[in-house]
Amino acid sequence: MTTAPPTCGGLVRSWRVRRHLSQLDLASEINVSTRHLSFIETGRSTPSRTMLLTIAEHLDVPLRDRNQLLLSAGYAPVYPESSLHSPQMMAIREALRQLLAGHAPYPALVVDRWWNLVEANDSLYTLLEGVADHLLAPPVNVLRVSLHPQGVAPRIVNLGEWRGHLLARLRRQVALTADPELADLLSELESYPCDQPEEEMHGPGEVVVPLRLRTDDATELAMLSTVATFGTPLDVTVAELVIETFFPADEASADLLRKIAAS
Repeated sequence: MTTAPPTCGGLVRSWRVRRHLSQLDLASEINVSTRHLSFIETGRSTPSRTMLLTIAEHLDVPLRDRNQLLLSAGYAPVYPESSLHSPQMMAIREALRQLLAGHAPYPALVVDRWWNLVEANDSLYTLLEGVADHLLAPPVNVLRVSLHPQGVAPRIVNLGEWRGHLLARLRRQVALTADPELADLLSELESYPCDQPEEEMHGPGEVVVPLRLRTDDATELAMLSTVATFGTPLDVTVAELVIETFFPADEASADLLRKIAAS
């Protein structure tokens, strides 16, 4: 049994509803009548390519899905999707490697839309000792490595808190993109066992969720993370890259990370 491909109007409506906007709200933002927008959603009117891109911009549709929206209306995609190994992406790849290397001795990594590892510095790999080999076989999914009972999870002191933080990020991403592969990943991660409440009380004075990791000698390593993306990307691949960098949460953790890197 085959499923009919989504229509242009159906996609516009689904993205509008996902962004919790009424037809009047969106029509006002893109300066068209509600009647015209209604005709687009029902298929009674075929929007121009410019109109579709305007709608996609106001609905914050990801570049990959903007291409799908254009295809559904019979237009060619406008955003390329290049391999990171292609010649035109060498500058991006080199910039990522310089950023990751410059962040040492602290861990840093780059992931794609599905949380698959793209690049990482050596400091990250030193924290993956003891992780099951099957979790480190490409493509390495960093969420799976983090939360799987044969991954890093047994060494995470505040597993319930960190798991809640990661799953909340993934749930927001699923809501934003409606990506079925991400939805499947979320279901898998939610099924992993955890002997701590998913949302724990934060410690006094904490303003962000730290990652508290138990090292081989039972020392606790506390780290904070920041997330960055490329500004104004015009390529699907670049738009979906996420750079996550970890910083020591205290001086003892900074000393420990430097010692680990030196050894």
